[in-house]
Amino acid sequence: MPRNLEPLDLGIQIPYHFRCPISLELMQDPVTVCTGQTYDRASIESWVSIGNNTTCPVTRAPLSDFTLIPNHTLRRLIQEWCVANRSNGVERIPTPKQPADPSSVRALLSQASATSGAHVSVRSRAAALRRLRGFARDSEKNRVLIAAHNATGILIMILFSETTSSELVSESLALLVMLPITEPNQLVSISSDPGRVEFLTRLLFDSSIETRVNAAALIEIVSTGTKSADLVGMFSNSESVFEGVLDLLRNPISSRRALKIGIKALFALCLAKQTRHLAITAGAPEILIDRLAADFDRCDTERALATVELLCRTPEGCAAFGEHALTVPLLVKTILRVSDRATEYAAGALLTLCTAEERWREEAAGAGVVVQLLLMVQSECTERAKKKAQKLLKLLRNSWPDYNHHNNSSFANSDDFACSQVVPF
Repeated sequence: MPRNLEPLDLGIQIPYHFRCPISLELMQDPVTVCTGQTYDRASIESWVSIGNNTTCPVTRAPLSDFTLIPNHTLRRLIQEWCVANRSNGVERIPTPKQPADPSSVRALLSQASATSGAHVSVRSRAAALRRLRGFARDSEKNRVLIAAHNATGILIMILFSETTSSELVSESLALLVMLPITEPNQLVSISSDPGRVEFLTRLLFDSSIETRVNAAALIEIVSTGTKSADLVGMFSNSESVFEGVLDLLRNPISSRRALKIGIKALFALCLAKQTRHLAITAGAPEILIDRLAADFDRCDTERALATVELLCRTPEGCAAFGEHALTVPLLVKTILRVSDRATEYAAGALLTLCTAEERWREEAAGAGVVVQLLLMVQSECTERAKKKAQKLLKLLRNSWPDYNHHNNSSFANSDDFACSQVVPF
């Protein structure tokens, strides 16, 4: 008769041998160590990670090695118990995916990078890359393990090899963007090579949407990881790269990932001041405003607004955004509606537009921006945002004559606005 521990909130008792001895929770992925004791994988890995890697938690016997052997029999028994107690609110634990082991990763990387031999073929190399991508998709731990075996260097070599087939290009690129590229020299080896830059730009127009998205993802990774403005300019100094990235945002069937990668890549490219005019020429203002008015999530909205503010700093960008009928009303509406960051970027873009032309000041005032700005200086938004709001209020003193006539003293010292000076609305 199995021992039981105290009842859980579910109103049932979990058999003692189904609980992890460390966490006392129902085991999700039971594994056995060299002493014969079984633990939940996450718990024993955590135990070892904090320095307790010499003794077994239960037996206190020394751990001669740290090989974790999946206990499939116990896991199946736990799953059967979950199913039997479904009526009590117990959910069946999923069958865990086994983590990659170093020997398998080494063998697969060797197979993927092989270029000669009796059994070497594009199909076998692509199969190895797909297997590695499956491991990478399963967990962050697997991604770190794969990267630790110089996978990024191997994948860069495969991707940019002149003899690489389109299948290997697709597979190596898909895996590369899933891994952390922490070696600066690897980033420079891409951004400093005109041939590699041109190759990635061509991939933005590939027939496969996945390849196009992954190419944009690698461009964003390299651009943000490269510290040299000149090297970042190697990517952004081409209208084609902007056209390819913007097409991901323009495409009406773009997936959520395509939109997210597209706006990240566009923002990274626009960090290079000397090439922002190319983004304008490629149609960034219209696409950004149209997407902001439709279907960006919060994080993408923030990044898109940051890009709008960057592009408004160029004369041609300011003109292009100002001429779009939705720009000013959308920016006004965004203030205090999405997040503090979004508010700051929207206010910054409005400040540039309103500084440039009186008609955009009048449009902003007509859209109700003064009320929004007064609320901003009373809110908990960033100090940078409040300073932008104060500058905008000063610009707009003459654009809302009726309000100014009745509240002249409120606008007398707009540079010195403080919460105590503003009458709440």
